[in-house]
Amino acid sequence: MKAVCIISGGMDSALAAFIAKKNGNDIIALHFNYGQRTQKKELECFHKIADALGAKKVVLDTFFIKEIGSSSLTDASLDIRTSGLKNDVPNTYVPYRNGIFISIAASLAEKEGAQNLYLGVMEEDSSGYPDCTEAFIKKIETAVNEGTKQETNIKIHTPLIHMTKADIVKEALLLNVPLEFTWSCYKNEDMACGVCDSCRLRLRGFKNANMHDKIPYMQE
Repeated sequence: MKAVCIISGGMDSALAAFIAKKNGNDIIALHFNYGQRTQKKELECFHKIADALGAKKVVLDTFFIKEIGSSSLTDASLDIRTSGLKNDVPNTYVPYRNGIFISIAASLAEKEGAQNLYLGVMEEDSSGYPDCTEAFIKKIETAVNEGTKQETNIKIHTPLIHMTKADIVKEALLLNVPLEFTWSCYKNEDMACGVCDSCRLRLRGFKNANMHDKIPYMQE
């Protein structure tokens, strides 16, 4: 079996890819450069994770996402929230990013003859992004298979969808995922800020799992 695994460089997508490997898939690791603030660091982490998986690598530029705008991840004129986690959709949400990524990944999967597509989305302990829900994934899987060849049958796997960050940390350690190779910070590429939503979620996950995060932080 083959699986296309969308790997951002973060710990969620890294774990999802390691689960795909555990399930007997040859891995095609797919990464997107889209003008995000930490693009260089994320790409560096992607290569380390893909190498650890022994995966075939595909890196694609999708800079039109940055041109669309409206996200603080791609627009430096917008401030990334550091005031704490809230029950809303923050401005780090990139409009329909997962929909775009899944569509491209499906195209690659069809070309490669891959039956599976893995991504690390989660809805129970995330930032509330609307394209990270189980309902969305089910619907886009239907659309993918409706819009590809009749003999193409792609299953979208989201093994983390109902996990918490603490669950992810624990499972990653069981599968020997090199979490020190992953990056979550929205703001910085050298030392993680420790205060953006993504850093807070990551740190909370390690704390709740009673584990220490090996990556460097400006503050914890």
